[in-house]
Amino acid sequence: MCSHGTHGTPRGSHSATDTAAKPYPFKAVAPVGKKITSLYKKRLANFLTPGQWEKVNLLADVGDTCTCAVLTSPSTGFSMLDYGKYAGSPHVKLSVWDAPGTTRPSFQEATSESNTYRDTDVGESFGPSWTTHWFKCSLTIPKELCNQEQHIELHWDCNNEATVWTAQGEPLQGLTGRGERIEWIVPESFKDGQCHVLYLEMACNGMFGNGPGRPIFKNNAGGDSIQPPDQNKYFKLTQAQIVNVNYQARMLHVDFTVIHDAATELPEDTWEQHEALNVASRIIDTFKAGDDASILACRKIAAEYLGDNINSAKVYESILDRRPTIYAIGHCHIDTCWLWPWNETKRKVVRSWSNQCDLMDRYPELNFACSQAQQFKWLKEIYPYGWERVKAKVKSGQFHPIGGSWVEHDTNLPCGESLVRQFLYGQRFFEAEFGFRSTTSWLPDTFGFSCQVPQICRLAGMTRFLTQKPCFNSVNDFPHTTFNWVALDGSQVVCHMPPAKTYCAEGNYENITKSISNHRSLDQDNTALLASFRMTQFGKGDGGGGPTWQHMERLRRLRGMADTMGVIPRVHSGATVDQFFDRLETKASSLVTWYGELYFELHRGVYTTQARTKSHNRKSEILLHDLELLATIASVQDKEYKYPKRELDEMWQGVMLCQFHDCLPGTAIEMCYEDSETIYASVAKTGQVLLQQIFAILGIEQIEAARGLKLDTAVALNTLPWPRRELVDVSETQAVIASGEGHALSIESFQASSNSSKAVTIEEQSAGVFQLENDHLTVKVEKGCITSVYDRRAKRETLSGKANQFVLFDDKPIYWQAWDVEVYHLETREELSSSITTIHEDKGYRASVVTETRISENSSIKTTISLSAALDDQPSIVECIADVEWHETMKFLKVEFPVQVSNTEASYETQYGIIKRPTHYNTSWDMAKFEVCCHKFADLSEYNYGVSIINDSKYGFATVGNVMRLSLLRSPKAPDGNADMGHHRIRWAMMPHRGSLGSQTVRAAFNFNNPLKLMSLAAPKKQLPDEPSNKPSILSKAPIALTGDDNLVLDWVKRGEDDTDVSLDALPKRKGKSIVVRIYDAVGGMGRGTIKTEYCLEKVFKTNILEDELEEIPVLEGGNFEVVLSAFEVATYRLVLKD
Repeated sequence: MCSHGTHGTPRGSHSATDTAAKPYPFKAVAPVGKKITSLYKKRLANFLTPGQWEKVNLLADVGDTCTCAVLTSPSTGFSMLDYGKYAGSPHVKLSVWDAPGTTRPSFQEATSESNTYRDTDVGESFGPSWTTHWFKCSLTIPKELCNQEQHIELHWDCNNEATVWTAQGEPLQGLTGRGERIEWIVPESFKDGQCHVLYLEMACNGMFGNGPGRPIFKNNAGGDSIQPPDQNKYFKLTQAQIVNVNYQARMLHVDFTVIHDAATELPEDTWEQHEALNVASRIIDTFKAGDDASILACRKIAAEYLGDNINSAKVYESILDRRPTIYAIGHCHIDTCWLWPWNETKRKVVRSWSNQCDLMDRYPELNFACSQAQQFKWLKEIYPYGWERVKAKVKSGQFHPIGGSWVEHDTNLPCGESLVRQFLYGQRFFEAEFGFRSTTSWLPDTFGFSCQVPQICRLAGMTRFLTQKPCFNSVNDFPHTTFNWVALDGSQVVCHMPPAKTYCAEGNYENITKSISNHRSLDQDNTALLASFRMTQFGKGDGGGGPTWQHMERLRRLRGMADTMGVIPRVHSGATVDQFFDRLETKASSLVTWYGELYFELHRGVYTTQARTKSHNRKSEILLHDLELLATIASVQDKEYKYPKRELDEMWQGVMLCQFHDCLPGTAIEMCYEDSETIYASVAKTGQVLLQQIFAILGIEQIEAARGLKLDTAVALNTLPWPRRELVDVSETQAVIASGEGHALSIESFQASSNSSKAVTIEEQSAGVFQLENDHLTVKVEKGCITSVYDRRAKRETLSGKANQFVLFDDKPIYWQAWDVEVYHLETREELSSSITTIHEDKGYRASVVTETRISENSSIKTTISLSAALDDQPSIVECIADVEWHETMKFLKVEFPVQVSNTEASYETQYGIIKRPTHYNTSWDMAKFEVCCHKFADLSEYNYGVSIINDSKYGFATVGNVMRLSLLRSPKAPDGNADMGHHRIRWAMMPHRGSLGSQTVRAAFNFNNPLKLMSLAAPKKQLPDEPSNKPSILSKAPIALTGDDNLVLDWVKRGEDDTDVSLDALPKRKGKSIVVRIYDAVGGMGRGTIKTEYCLEKVFKTNILEDELEEIPVLEGGNFEVVLSAFEVATYRLVLKD
């Protein structure tokens, strides 16, 4: 081993060039051995940690801490990291006002003279969970610290989150607690020996809410963060003190941390590792506890490895003349709700973003990217001072609004128009408030990505996409880091997945090196983003916070190390996300391609969890569709009627908020769903008020408002764009037939007076065995299961086994209960047995049977299976309605349909199209898709025949071989311990069809979700002279209709965003009125059609989804125009009306 004190360059020795001039010694001075590397590496951590060396290392206490006494002279007692701590009177005096209940009062409310502040001090506990406590903090800096160039901080830690406010009501900074971000830098103006007042707003929750036990994300006997919140948590104030920081010692701590990581992580066969170990060892040997001069000497040694420019942003000024390069982008992923309610998120936003504004003042190289227009809107409305700080940093080029969407939304579950609105509202907000749109879609934490997202991004003006989630796949490692992601229609975006495999990077050695070692696309590109991405994103996230000074200092040293030693990738801080992607786009033609969805091989349970929220979402989307269609018609017909843009905006923003990727998927705490229930109720209430106003304009009223049904004045309201012919219930015993084109369908009575003329029959063929039959289908039911569906026209049996069979599975994921369902749950399949089936309806126009099924002592299902009369060529469906009482623990309820159809792929409706997925388990990629997402239908077809399963509110599905399985209900117990408990009504239907999957299924699924509504004609508010008094002509013929190929769907009709009588924001207006229509190809082929209108058109433009004009479309005679769409294309047109 080496002799004592002879390793490296002995202290006091001459430089290498000086020693070279000396003659080579004739005799050896002393034995010198080779270092035992393992020993030297093991001792490094002792320099920074408590334990064996804590009296002599960088954490050493070398004097007494001042806790309460008035100091009249500089403290002689101090630790190596500080020169003194001052707590208690007169330096830190505290009083507190406890807000009532779980209210979150504003600063003005909290500081009202009517509130009584009581004295408090360190050691008191505050709570319970979710309460708020406002502290008045009177600070007096000791005189001996005034007029000195000392770094003075207030340290505050109550193990929960807090906001620092000025006495004038300006939020300055957020505090995290539990030892993280507990410091607030005392300004120079406070160093005058006078008393200065601050306020601290304490939130009784940690960064990750109030889960019981330790705030960790792993199985823990005492509880963890994703368990239902402990509603009775209290938080002890452990620190409230002025600290005179030894700034050079603090910086040495960062120096040594980075060198330590290099010495312990670099391969031992590299000279850079040995040099790091030598430098670290020299620092340890040079350091002397209590000696500031030794700290400066140690920092000088550290600079040999890290470079001389690490103390400022100057370190980034060296030329980026070699690669790879890591673009470090500050980020603060704030879940809009998750383990805390929305109202707490609003405070997280001001805490986190104020932190970043403060950090930017101290670290000019910090570029901070932040998404979610909703959060910016909250900041603007609630915290005007914080909003102005952010706007100033946006203007200076350090704070970067990004993503272009309203929230970081789920992309699997919302309908196509919801995805459009996420970007429409998000981009318009950014443009109106900041003067620009985002070019990058930013969804780091969303649970998988629909195959149409690239097309929607391109139509929203975004060519780039960033996510992190697929790197957490549980089965297959995603093979690419940077690639072209291609949608169903061929649209593409450049996608980057930061290889550090986190969106909350610590900006440390491991993050930087993993940004290259995990990079899967080095043959095409050798840059990455760190956010903290190859691009690197760094900063505290999920619960907010963002980068800290520790992140910034580490990154400076890592850049210095890269410049000095060259062993690690260069970190570039000061560049933007746009600059990173600008480089990638120049290489786009060489990047690999990924077609279709980015299926996430982990959180498959989110297609089913929180069924009520998913049902509310679909109903709200349909309500908004109907409202915008009818309001558009009304606003054009009646000049006095104002298109209700403000109300529609509020409704959309509420629905989009609930589409956040932890709300709609079902992975938030119960408090969040109490909030979302309130929002959905408000959406429904507002919608009904608006509908009544519109009905009055259009001359119709709901049938309940009329005195009984009168066929001569009754119509059925149809808000879908194709002809319909359907049965509509009038009462328990009567139905009518609604048929026709347009929005007001004519009504005729249904005649079925005797058994011989019944359009649908039912008979009990033997005990408990029933046959239901219409002109198209013969259906047999036994013990609640459908045992046969015979297609009378195709002359074939549809089933291969018992259909509508309820099956129950154990649902015990490894950890993430609300999120995950694991493949092994399929091994626990249990068929549920039903009791006796009885006839429920025999009405001539519909026959049905009802069955009770016991799930357990606490849960049951009442199922009604019905078959209605066949109407001409309209498809017949076997409809099922289940009323479920659900009180289970970690169980999964599904319903199965084994069919006599064979194909290696099944089709599932997604936004603006269908996606095909395997029905087999050939590869691990196939098997990983054992549970997938669908919208209104799933279909299994072979040549010339198939079966579609339609639903009204479900999203989870699986097709294995020839068994189609609809997921109904889950029962996870974390993070919401009551998720899905209670009553559910669920509708689904089985639809056999001749031919392969086509428009028949698409339309049937729309019809199933949009039932006709019986209305009565009333005198229209505005009636033209040539209109008959008994018919609202504007509805009897659709004012805007699509004819042509039936694969095209006229999906949405609304008013133009920039119309002068519509627009509410600060963006430029367009004179006159315009109507926007959105069309898509639903099944995957070119489609031609004609838009026919009853309006006089000035011009027609094809636009993107932001309603920017792309090209002018010729207007044909009669006010029509032709449309041509490619496979799965989404096309938007703006129709400019003549005055």
